[in-house]
Amino acid sequence: MAETTMTRDDVMRETVAHVRRVGELMLEPITELQRRAVWHDDSKFSPEEFESFARETPTLKSLTYGSPEYKAALERIKPALEHHYGRNPHHPEYHPDGINDMNLVDLIEMLADWKAATERHADGDLRRSIEQNAERFGYDDTMKRLLYLTAASFGWLA
Repeated sequence: MAETTMTRDDVMRETVAHVRRVGELMLEPITELQRRAVWHDDSKFSPEEFESFARETPTLKSLTYGSPEYKAALERIKPALEHHYGRNPHHPEYHPDGINDMNLVDLIEMLADWKAATERHADGDLRRSIEQNAERFGYDDTMKRLLYLTAASFGWLA
């Protein structure tokens, strides 16, 4: 292998170019996250979803996530949920192979959605949601750890 001669200035220019390029690339997911922050769950305002969510949200807020009563309330709005899941990639149900087909931006939005949902319930707990959803969506301990570490890094765990 041929040895390359670089001056300190060459190394500085190359390093600066690399640092700037990484910043440019990081702006792509940041821009997508900003777009999703503005348009998150916009389909809930559609005719296919709004009336069902308007009718059941007060009840859902008073129920424990995952309880039989909670599941019954979801069943009552099943058509609206199916419409919703089919239009929002931050839901595992959107993807053919569920959470395994989600990208990091989907996962971040999903986790933020779960955090916000726990805040709507008197007994909401993001740790418990991550645990329950591991069973519901079939993800492994590696994914669980990623979700916990991400939530903890933002101060989202009680």
